[in-house]
Amino acid sequence: MLKKLFFLIATLVFVSALYACSNDDGGDSDGKEGEAASGDNVNAEGFPIVDEELELTFFANKPAQNEGNDWNDILIWNEYRDLTNIDVNWNLVSPDALEENRNLALGSGDLPDAFFLAQLTNTDLLRYGSQGSFLALNDLIDEYAPNLKALMETDPTIEKAITFPDGNIYSMPALIEEDFLSLRLSARPWVNEEWLNELDMDIPETTGEFYEYLKAVKELDPAGNGSTIPYGGTAIVELVQWLSGSFGVMNHGPSNTNLDLDPNDESQVRYYATTDEYREMMEYINMLYEEGLIDQSIFTIEWGQFLANASDNLYGSMIFYDPIELFGDEIGSQYNSLAALEGPDGHQSYNKLSSSVWDPSNLVISSDNPNPEATVRWMDYFYGDEGAELYYMGVEGETFEVEDGEAVYSDHILNPEGDMTFEQAIAQDLTWLGSISGIIKEDYFQGGETAPQSLAAAEKIEPQVIDEVWPRFTFTDEENRILQSTGEDINKYVEEMRDKFITGDEDLDGWDNYVQTIEQMGMEELLEVYQAAYDRYQSN
Repeated sequence: MLKKLFFLIATLVFVSALYACSNDDGGDSDGKEGEAASGDNVNAEGFPIVDEELELTFFANKPAQNEGNDWNDILIWNEYRDLTNIDVNWNLVSPDALEENRNLALGSGDLPDAFFLAQLTNTDLLRYGSQGSFLALNDLIDEYAPNLKALMETDPTIEKAITFPDGNIYSMPALIEEDFLSLRLSARPWVNEEWLNELDMDIPETTGEFYEYLKAVKELDPAGNGSTIPYGGTAIVELVQWLSGSFGVMNHGPSNTNLDLDPNDESQVRYYATTDEYREMMEYINMLYEEGLIDQSIFTIEWGQFLANASDNLYGSMIFYDPIELFGDEIGSQYNSLAALEGPDGHQSYNKLSSSVWDPSNLVISSDNPNPEATVRWMDYFYGDEGAELYYMGVEGETFEVEDGEAVYSDHILNPEGDMTFEQAIAQDLTWLGSISGIIKEDYFQGGETAPQSLAAAEKIEPQVIDEVWPRFTFTDEENRILQSTGEDINKYVEEMRDKFITGDEDLDGWDNYVQTIEQMGMEELLEVYQAAYDRYQSN
């Protein structure tokens, strides 16, 4: 069961963009917040939220995992309607039509009362917020969102991540509980401990020891007939990001592509893909690849083939999700987790960690909304324990029971009848599959990241996790234009060259030419944009 649910979350991790932004001192947007606010029909606390029934229309992304259910008549939203006295009319859009329908709604001026999980970009939030189509929520959150406000006070990066350069907040975010490290780690490193024991080797703690282990695995060939794969994964970027902490780059997390803080001047950002440390990391990974210690198909392998290889016990190490949940106990129990490796210059930190802000645009309220205060209260419930329990577990006695103090899905979900899958059983009553909303908490999450092996791995990694993970910064209109032209061109070039350096298709002797090319493409202008965004982030 967990294995099935785990796949859904793992897919989310791969496809979801981790946006975020910096913070300012608040304010409204040309008075639009005050003009739209009513407040006459809203209770400041408790249920119902409104005494007179309120009907609202939400434009909502309906993930593929929710196929077959109707959010206008489903347990979770019926229950919440009865609690709040707010009846949401769900205008549901499939992911493949989301962008087109969202743009049509924004362009027509006939706006829904709110956009829910609609994957609005930071560029859209700023553009339509500054135009007045989206409400500034600063004062509304202060007054009507005590749960979100408490989270922002505990974790200041949340407010930084949803505040734009004009000082306004235009959305309420989807969050991961800050202490839910196992989910924020996403895929993590594993090593085949049975093979380590056969080789009479300890769990690697340095990049040198990791190399020696991979080389020994290749020579031993425990899978036989040369089929053993010392290191495998579904994407090379997972290995690059894990090793970044061993070579002193990506020192504030992966949310801002190729950007971190200059260790020689902590007031300045740097484009680390041009540094000597990054080059040294490329040399190391290139050595692994050229010696056949990395799966030679890692740039093209499909998930299905990776899982098949793992099920055949071909991997000596990997960066992936919980092995027992995915490969079964016989194969998965062979693996033990790795933390950060100490690199050749003494760097040893775990930098591959997402921001606690999963998506800044969970809920966006339009200027046509008849009761923004009630709508903010409606969303704020899902940032507290009761709301998280409702969204991810449902209704006690209907979809879950409490056993030994823990919420556990009911038997008809855990063991559905006939050909019904676990996912289909959940989707009959709940809508969270493929759509994290509010805050996801460890206590109410039943996926692979809460399995014993994953939690133990997170506990081992925790002491090496970097102190501050940057969210994705936010930018002005002009800065966005530079990012979408110069920035995208440079990042695409760096990614292409990264892969060529690793495979040896480009010789690292040409490094100086690589750096010069990036400089000529406009790196100085790009850094100025990022520096301005970082300075705003720091000033809040």
